[in-house]
Amino acid sequence: MDEIKINTEFIKLDSFLKWCGAASLGSEAKMYILDEMVKVNDEVCTQRGKKLKQGDIVEFNGEKYKII
Repeated sequence: MDEIKINTEFIKLDSFLKWCGAASLGSEAKMYILDEMVKVNDEVCTQRGKKLKQGDIVEFNGEKYKII
């Protein structure tokens, strides 16, 4: 599991996918989320604006990312 540090109180899911390198474009991140390819804390999430905070775990494409 990769640990990804954020410098703010929270980060939106679509921005996080770009931040950690899972998506190269915002539109790409949006499609992954809308196609139900992303899990947050073991639940499929289709809200691109979902606020993620420290301790949350994002799963995408067989990879897990923990926000620290």
